[in-house]
Amino acid sequence: MEQEHVRPDNPQAQMNPYKEAKMDLFQVNTDTCNRDGICAACCPAQIISLSSEGYPEPVEEAEELCIRCGQCVAVCPTTSLTHRDMPVEECPSLDRDLLPTPQQCEHFFRARRSIRTYKDKIPDSDRIQRLIEMARYAPTGQNSQCVEWAVLGDRKELRHLAELVVDWMRWMMENMPQTASAMHMDKTIQRWEDGEDVIFRGAPMLILAHANKDLPPAPAACTIATAYLELAATTMGLGGCWAGYFMAAAGYYQPFAGGTAPATGKPVLRRHDDGASPL
Repeated sequence: MEQEHVRPDNPQAQMNPYKEAKMDLFQVNTDTCNRDGICAACCPAQIISLSSEGYPEPVEEAEELCIRCGQCVAVCPTTSLTHRDMPVEECPSLDRDLLPTPQQCEHFFRARRSIRTYKDKIPDSDRIQRLIEMARYAPTGQNSQCVEWAVLGDRKELRHLAELVVDWMRWMMENMPQTASAMHMDKTIQRWEDGEDVIFRGAPMLILAHANKDLPPAPAACTIATAYLELAATTMGLGGCWAGYFMAAAGYYQPFAGGTAPATGKPVLRRHDDGASPL
C-alpha cells in the first residue's frame, strides 16, 4: 500500500533519531532530513526558517506564534521532524489506499439524508465516543481545537428542553408575529400540543457541540464539527438531523442562557458558546 510517509531506512537513525539540532519546540533528525524546506514553506504561522546548512530551525518567538497544527510533522516526506506536542511516532502514516475517489465521495454525500424517524433505543456509549473521536478531526480556526461536546440522553431532560423551545415559539408569536408566521411556528405549536414531538422528532439523544464564546472561531468551529459528526454517523449505521428550532431558541431565548428549570433547579443547558450546534 502506498503510504504518505516514507520511513528512514538507516537503522542507526531509527535507533537514535533526532539526536542533532535539538530545539525547544521541535527537533530535526539531521541524518534523514533532506533539507527540502517543505516544512518551512507549509508552516501557516511561518515560524520555521532554514539554517545556513539548510536544516529547519525555529524563528524568534516561535514558541508564542506556533498554533500546534502539526503541519510540519505531516508534510515531511522522511519523518525527520518531530514536534514537542506532536511526536512523530504518535502520528500514524496516511494510507492513501483508504482515501475515497471523487466518485465515491460524491456518492457518499448524495447518500446522506436527514433522519427524522428514530428507534426507541440509545446507541451504546462506545459508539458515541468513537463518533466524537472522529468528529474531533474537524478543522478549527487557528487550530484552537475549542470544540467540546455534551451528550444528552435522558428522556425527561430532552422533553424539558423541547418544552422550552415551544415556549420560545409562543413568545415569538406574541412579540414577533411576522417572523414566527414565516417559520410556521403556529402550526408547530399546534402539532406539539396535539402530542407530536416536532422539536427533536422523538430522537433518543441530543449531541451538542459547544465552545467558549470569547473565542472568535467558536461558532464556525462548532458548526463544522457537528457536520463532521453527522457525516461520520452514517458510516456507523446511525442517523441524525440538525435540530434547527432548538438551535434558534438556544441562541436567543433567555431561559437557555444559564437559566434554571423550575422543577429541578438544574441548569437547563450547560452552554457557554455563541450558538451551540445540536444534532
